[in-house]
Amino acid sequence: MATATTLSPADAEKLNNLKSAVAGLNQISENEKSGFINLVGRYLSGEAQHIDWSKIQTPTDEVVVPYDKLAPLSEDPAETKKLLDKLVVLKLNGGLGTTMGCTGPKSVIEVRNGLTFLDLIVKQIEALNAKFGCSVPLLLMNSFNTHDDTLKIVEKYANSNIDIHTFNQSQYPRLVTEDFAPLPCKGNSGKDGWYPPGHGDVFPSLMNSGKLDALLAKGKEYVFVANSDNLGAIVDLKILNHLILNKNEYCMEVTPKTLADVKGGTLISYEGKVQLLEIAQVPDEHVNEFKSIEKFKIFNTNNLWVNLSAIKRLVEAVALKMEIIPNPKEVDGVKVLQLETAAGAAIKFFDRAIGANVPRSRFLPVKATSDLLLVQSDLYTLTDEGYVIRNPARSNPSNPSIELGPEFKKVANFLGRFKSIPSIIDLDSLKVTGDVWFGSGVTLKGKVTVAAKSGVKLEIPDGAVIANKDINGPEDI
Repeated sequence: MATATTLSPADAEKLNNLKSAVAGLNQISENEKSGFINLVGRYLSGEAQHIDWSKIQTPTDEVVVPYDKLAPLSEDPAETKKLLDKLVVLKLNGGLGTTMGCTGPKSVIEVRNGLTFLDLIVKQIEALNAKFGCSVPLLLMNSFNTHDDTLKIVEKYANSNIDIHTFNQSQYPRLVTEDFAPLPCKGNSGKDGWYPPGHGDVFPSLMNSGKLDALLAKGKEYVFVANSDNLGAIVDLKILNHLILNKNEYCMEVTPKTLADVKGGTLISYEGKVQLLEIAQVPDEHVNEFKSIEKFKIFNTNNLWVNLSAIKRLVEAVALKMEIIPNPKEVDGVKVLQLETAAGAAIKFFDRAIGANVPRSRFLPVKATSDLLLVQSDLYTLTDEGYVIRNPARSNPSNPSIELGPEFKKVANFLGRFKSIPSIIDLDSLKVTGDVWFGSGVTLKGKVTVAAKSGVKLEIPDGAVIANKDINGPEDI
């Protein structure tokens, strides 16, 4: 693993100038300032790890444990309560709903039956706490983009049986690419001058917020971290039990890749350690191999289970040096750089870290309205406890592929164009382009494409059953 840590004189000067500039940014804490300078220093030193492709090994079942090989679970409710009393659930809540045309945090988009992502998460934990008489707390890691809104939103859960804690991830200044100065020092004092540095920041932020020590003092041992938009990321006692029995400090849930997941990060064994391999780290000549389902069969769901004491130990030692992801952006015509890290890349720093190869049902992210169509349809049902469960009436193990045109991109437009969500239990694929409107009680089966001609409104009538058809106008229905 080649790493260089010495800075060239030019870079050392860059970093010193940056230090002085950042010292004057009163909007952020000393912890944030030092975390940022540390990150930029690592970036400048070019300590990026060069993967030696020949050293990559496929992890064994000891390292990436198949779900059915996890330790068996006790049926005794008292044992279950003991397990749950050690657990904290943390949802990454820093993202906005902008890509789906919504304002505010993404977690307040309504998923089903008028309930938002956050409503479902709260329902699930409420049910666990009520059933087993335990007190699993919910932590929300916000960014400065979602903090104020989230504080207002969680007020509605004040009467629930859950402790809900919010904390903010770090706020770092964007760097002007040209001269490496912080954007806020250039007169851009608004939100555009700043960025949240990716979810790898969850570990120092949990510590700096004081939440980590408070949780340890309450006897909590593990945190289950997941994206707030992954409806499949529910508490799984089998995984928790296995980690406690085997003293695994970290577990990443992975699941078998399908052709839709070829870009997802994968777990490898490398120089005796399990680590995450992301597409950005792959040399060009190996990208196709990385995307193949034959050699790299699994990908990271970003459902992570991590030991709280281990987080404290590693953050205090400044040992979590995850790969840096440079993310170039443009703000008002100025080229800027934001440096980010990912929580999954931390796996190699924890002792006895493992992957768990989990069923696909634990990965149900809603990233676009096409995903919303899936989870609002008859393909899924919603239980009283807030779980979104796949309908067993569908025989095909994989979900239909759905492509909706730009007219459907925003949630409001998507909802407006479907009088009701069609039945898709027997659908293989759907592609919709142009000005298309769906009536109520429509059934779609097999392979369906609906393409309205340019400038023409195409309406699918109420009750239509469309099986294996290409529809370009009313005459095709």
